[in-house]
Amino acid sequence: MDLHGAKLLDFHAHFPVQRPESRANYTQHLIQRYGEAKAKVIIANSARYREEWRLKWGFDSPETDIHTDEEQAERWITDMDSKGLSRVNFVMGGGNDNLSKVVKMHPDRFTGFAHHELFSEDAAVELERGVKALGLRGYKIIASGLNRPIDDKAAYPVWETAERLEIPVLIHFGVLGGGGGPARNLHNLDPLSLWEVAASFPTLNFVIPHFGACYLREVLQLCWACPNVLIDTSGSNQWMAWMPYKLTLRDLFLKCLETVGPDRIVFGTDSSYFPRGFAVDYLREQLREVRAIGVDESTVYKIFYGNAARLLRLD
Repeated sequence: MDLHGAKLLDFHAHFPVQRPESRANYTQHLIQRYGEAKAKVIIANSARYREEWRLKWGFDSPETDIHTDEEQAERWITDMDSKGLSRVNFVMGGGNDNLSKVVKMHPDRFTGFAHHELFSEDAAVELERGVKALGLRGYKIIASGLNRPIDDKAAYPVWETAERLEIPVLIHFGVLGGGGGPARNLHNLDPLSLWEVAASFPTLNFVIPHFGACYLREVLQLCWACPNVLIDTSGSNQWMAWMPYKLTLRDLFLKCLETVGPDRIVFGTDSSYFPRGFAVDYLREQLREVRAIGVDESTVYKIFYGNAARLLRLD
């Protein structure tokens, strides 16, 4: 498991559930919001950006053959073994019950997060069930896709439950998808919209993925004010090219190490589909840049394993 000179835990991956109806539901949502003609344009633009991204990294297109969850779990284990990954945390996976079933197939290698709707009537109750009955170890939210502000007081019972359960909450802010993606609430694009919530629940760990996804300044300001906020490194971070100033992955690590420090940076890849599987290219790039900075191996351990293990309470 030490192919890269480091113990590895991918904190941010998506279990590749293959449900044709899921894609159909997303398409229907776009049609309802924009109309059929405009929805087709949005989907085509997203596909174009994703194809450009795959070509840049040399990734194959997602497979079209359908596999069962059991088959996908075994493929993940084989892929992890071949690429030197000790553990993976799936932040989404076909609903709480389904992901719980998947995690229990390999509890020594898999963990998972609840990922139900934040503003559903029984969201707090479902979170408690997800953790206590289903064995999930955190909660994942896509803030940019919510139809209400992330700091709406209606969500406070969920934050109270998460704090009591001592689980981390991963919240995606910023742009959605390869082409930016249509956000449902512009207020929720900005990580600073979490300020009041994070300050009100100072012992609840919030994790902001993708270095803030175009909102680096804002996520750093949030981290400055709220020491309970961490940053995850997941994905290609292709949003860097869309910033109004030059930015590299090394710049991101340098700035985050300078400000939030090594105890609040968590490695992830946003891996999601086969035949790519675990996106080892993202790992190699991140390890290369961290080591090029000249940090010691104890810092490498914290970023690529230790911090995630602490959040997930693996010890």
